[in-house]
Amino acid sequence: MGSTNVTIRSYAEGDWAAIAAIHDAARLDELRDSVGVEAFLTLAQTAEGEGLFDGQLWVADVGGSVAGFVAVEDDEVTWLYVDPQRYRQGVGRALLRHALAAAGPRVEVTVLDGNTAALGLYLSEGFTITETRTGSLVGNEAFTATGHIMHRQ
Repeated sequence: MGSTNVTIRSYAEGDWAAIAAIHDAARLDELRDSVGVEAFLTLAQTAEGEGLFDGQLWVADVGGSVAGFVAVEDDEVTWLYVDPQRYRQGVGRALLRHALAAAGPRVEVTVLDGNTAALGLYLSEGFTITETRTGSLVGNEAFTATGHIMHRQ
């Protein structure tokens, strides 16, 4: 894994185009190995309904460009996406650690079954799978998904 100088800062309105592009590219990767790309919806289609702005939202800045983002609501990491051009450079880990520092003592995240990169990141940061559920895919309920609910204490 390469190392990149990552700065985490609060989301600003001017970041929308960057986080939308990051989400849309990374979400396709996430779905490709889990539910299937047929379930893809853009960030513009899902942000409001899935509560992107309901909690705290931060972006990772690398060299003046947005490289990823993370959202936390109460004690749950609700969104974490990294620009595919920045995979395995420490961006996701920096975002996750920032979110963990801001969240409560017990933090939850749900990872789609098949998303081995995300699963590996969360396991390496002390999360454990506490439950696995199959049901409607959040944000696109026409599709069925299996998710691992993970916790860190």
